[in-house]
Amino acid sequence: MNPDLERLQPYPFEKLAALKQGIQPPRDREPIALQIGEPKHPTPSLIADALLAHLHQLSVYPTTRGTPELRAAIARWLIARFQLAGGDGSRSSIDPERQILPVNGTREALFAFAQAVVDRSRAPLVLTPNPFYQIYEGAALLAGAKPRYLACRAENGFLPDFDAVDEATWKRCQLLYICSPGNPTGAVFDSSTFARLIELAHRHDFVIASDECYSELYLDENAPPLGLLQVAAAIGNASFSRCMVFHSLSKRSNAPGLRSGFVAGDAELIERFFAYRTYHGCAMSLPIQSASRAAWGDESHVRENRRLYRDKFAAVLDILGDVLPMDRPAAGFYLWPETPIPDTEFARRLYAEENLSVLPGSFLSREVAGENPGENRVRLALVPPLDECVDAARRILRCVERIRREQGH
Repeated sequence: MNPDLERLQPYPFEKLAALKQGIQPPRDREPIALQIGEPKHPTPSLIADALLAHLHQLSVYPTTRGTPELRAAIARWLIARFQLAGGDGSRSSIDPERQILPVNGTREALFAFAQAVVDRSRAPLVLTPNPFYQIYEGAALLAGAKPRYLACRAENGFLPDFDAVDEATWKRCQLLYICSPGNPTGAVFDSSTFARLIELAHRHDFVIASDECYSELYLDENAPPLGLLQVAAAIGNASFSRCMVFHSLSKRSNAPGLRSGFVAGDAELIERFFAYRTYHGCAMSLPIQSASRAAWGDESHVRENRRLYRDKFAAVLDILGDVLPMDRPAAGFYLWPETPIPDTEFARRLYAEENLSVLPGSFLSREVAGENPGENRVRLALVPPLDECVDAARRILRCVERIRREQGH
């Protein structure tokens, strides 16, 4: 067996299941699940209609590179969303033939990308935010690299502390994972941060993998989050050298079961990743490609999606905003509040007393130099319907009030 498999840590939800082991939640309350970021809004009918209309294509082997029609639809979306049109407005600065690959969701691609780009013979480091999506860590370990965790603290706007990275670390870095908007914090990178990372990538010879799967879930319709390719183009890196972005329909279009997304960026990286994927055996089926093409071509359902999340954020923050210290995130669908007691005990009590499941922040982070930046926070995924989110907020309020009485407040 691959010995690197022994280096993998249990997934956060495995830890949560162990934490809840033996607890009997109250039967007079329906269970509410805020622990997992699985969208619960209806999948748009245009996706299902396109999927059904192309089921006859199941008789055809798909290609790893995907259909020209899908790649063209993705390119049109990227150009419109991230202002990537050429200077004369007539030509794209992204080539659907050379700079885009469809993938079976960002999870699969984020993992596979590390296997393709990391050179394990050079004592590689893979840098990742902390807290983080655990796929980054697993991808690094199974690629033969050592993860290096960059704390995302409140005093730094929950962005990775890039100032804490020394020159020796940058020199050993082969791959930098970033996530904007962030999971679980909702923090969004600004243009200067993106530009600085692009400069560092060229100076120290590493690749940036920008996980942007929450990019379409922003709260202000007039302030969509920036993307890595957008900033690269703006600073003159028209080839997107050393830059790769990962996008998905799971959150944008409420289609997590479709397992559909794409990677885009540096053409040389795309070509090497394509070579890896031809052996990996991960071509997207043609019916799903057709459904994906329909999804990338429509924005009305995405605007409605954002409206639903805005309503939930407003309702939950109205109940808990003065109860638990937390910031209103710029994007995503998570809240990241501080807890009045240790995060694992708070999660246990919410389940035991209110039949409510949340994810302890320490399960999403790693301890470095005695500090776990997710400790004493919980991740609340506002994915259920509005009425369930309101019910969940009231249950949290009751639990906090009980804790305060116990503490003598």
